[in-house]
Amino acid sequence: MSKIDNPFGASYGSPAGAQTVSFGASAPDAAATGAGDLIRETTTAGFSRDVIAESKAQPVLVDFWAPWCGPCKQLTPILEKAVRAASGRVKLVKMNIDDHPAIAGQLGIQSIPAVIAFADGKPVDGFMGALPESKVTEFIDRVASPDGGKDAAIQSALDAAAQSVEAGRHGEAAQIYSAVLGQVPDQVTALAGLASCLLELGEVEQARATLAKVLPADRENASVRAAEAKITLAEQVAKLGDPVALETRLQADPADHQARYDLAMILNAMGQRDEAADHLLAIMKADRAWNDDGARKQLLQFFDAWGPTDEASVTARRKLSSLLFA
Repeated sequence: MSKIDNPFGASYGSPAGAQTVSFGASAPDAAATGAGDLIRETTTAGFSRDVIAESKAQPVLVDFWAPWCGPCKQLTPILEKAVRAASGRVKLVKMNIDDHPAIAGQLGIQSIPAVIAFADGKPVDGFMGALPESKVTEFIDRVASPDGGKDAAIQSALDAAAQSVEAGRHGEAAQIYSAVLGQVPDQVTALAGLASCLLELGEVEQARATLAKVLPADRENASVRAAEAKITLAEQVAKLGDPVALETRLQADPADHQARYDLAMILNAMGQRDEAADHLLAIMKADRAWNDDGARKQLLQFFDAWGPTDEASVTARRKLSSLLFA
């Protein structure tokens, strides 16, 4: 399946690191008589003129359909009616994929009906299936708004970046976040996401410099706070030393709270969150006042870095409550 290029210029997706995006909805068999220039059929040869060039003036919806597709025939009158009602804010171009399969293949379309909206020569949004008229109208209103196409493209890119992060492809995600920031330099989700990716790639200073670009009004954003906490932890861990030596110290003296604290920091950096939390909780159980309640304060910082819904946060908060209020 072919990949869809990131509307911001960088490509992202599946097998080779790029993520394939399938869209859908759409129309079908009847010719658009009486529709003027708002609705037309196109071919592979005419796609550049009818879609790419036209979308630089206003959004163009491309309806990929086939004569044998029942849902396509259901959607056609709904789609055409909504386009006419938009009074020129969008145009509709229909492409029979049986006669002209190349474009659909390049866009990674695997099922129909499928509708993709183009703006400024690029795919920016889409939907699948025979949607009701109200949903089609909502879709048109979204892509036809002054910034609708751009907003949809940004959200699509952010979603792709998040999926790359989840899959552990931090370099790929960083490229996507950078592409978003090329269009919207103060986009807070992209700034926080890029900082986190840079940190995962070992670029601590670059991560901190990226976060410095966050606007003051966005400083309390949850993703920004999480990225800041991660950077602080990374800087602290870099000074802690060898975990094996810390384990040896603990075996010799289980009351060596500093060794246990340092080991918790390192375990967190290694992704062993439950174990890190347990070491801090053990310090609290043995000596709550140690280091000016330092174990509890550090555990709260872990929660900020992990996020409130993280499984390790939920489990450790439960244990902390039991310890404090037992």
